[in-house]
Amino acid sequence: MWNLLIKINKNLIVAIPTMMVAGFFFGAYVDADQVRKLKSLIVPLTFLMVYPMMVTLNIKHLQQGLNFKLQGLTQVINFGVIPFIAYGLGIWFFPDQPYMALGLLLASLLPTSGMTISWTGFAKGNMGAAINMTVIGLTLGSLATPFYVKALLGAKVDVNVMLVIKQIVVIVFIPMALGYVTRASLLKKYTMAEFKAKIAPRFPALSTVGVLGVVFVAMALKAKTVMADPALLGVIFVPLLIIYVANFSLSTIIGKIFFKRGDAIALVYGTVMRNLSIALAIAINAFGEAGANAALVIALSYIIQVQSAAWYVKLTDTIFGPPPHGA
Repeated sequence: MWNLLIKINKNLIVAIPTMMVAGFFFGAYVDADQVRKLKSLIVPLTFLMVYPMMVTLNIKHLQQGLNFKLQGLTQVINFGVIPFIAYGLGIWFFPDQPYMALGLLLASLLPTSGMTISWTGFAKGNMGAAINMTVIGLTLGSLATPFYVKALLGAKVDVNVMLVIKQIVVIVFIPMALGYVTRASLLKKYTMAEFKAKIAPRFPALSTVGVLGVVFVAMALKAKTVMADPALLGVIFVPLLIIYVANFSLSTIIGKIFFKRGDAIALVYGTVMRNLSIALAIAINAFGEAGANAALVIALSYIIQVQSAAWYVKLTDTIFGPPPHGA
């Protein structure tokens, strides 16, 4: 089973669209009451996504990527630029559908995930910097999200700030803490070499189960809406595509101007990769039935995010030059 899960984790480009299609058919043809019961799975599935990431995260690597200029510019893009692009596009494309606009905003407010580190590694970027971005971005995003949503969309959507904060504590900070404790406990039992060889590869596979499960549920919940109006998918894809193209373009230009190859690659993946599973959990659990509209937008983001991340890896040598010899 572990080998299968590890293989799936390495083929998310296929796995995520497959689960979206499966979720769509489940939601379209299964009784609506049964589909609604899937909502109860969102929190445990999101927990399953965050917790394994923290078990495999080597906190000691934080010092290796502590470049204040790099980290500062990353967070300026993450919280000073992209959310406002998403907000503007949401108002433009969904003037009468505020919860669709909410989906764009939530997808832009929770930067970095385990995939930030993975894709940076695939492209031979600065892994220490990527780990820093993951911890800093996820923490800041979790703290800032309720207040951004309240300030930007509070007049159009019903925002219970304390409920959003409660959800974030449950699906972000608790699994982060438990992941750290688990890692420390395992390293008392196993050497670092044993941990890396036997234990660590299994945790990203578990995280993938959480991601795929959340995607499945999100699509199932909105399947009947999509069936009634298939053109809606195209309407949603356009602003999402604009956000990702703008994000990749801006981060690439800043990376080329200000940083060396490894840091520039980390900057790109530290700003473009979004923690969509957490955004989905917040949308579904903190905004009631209307939050499912936001969840549909976030779920579709997975397709663009994973595909574009894979394509960008192939372009990194062309954009930033080949990695240094031996890297």
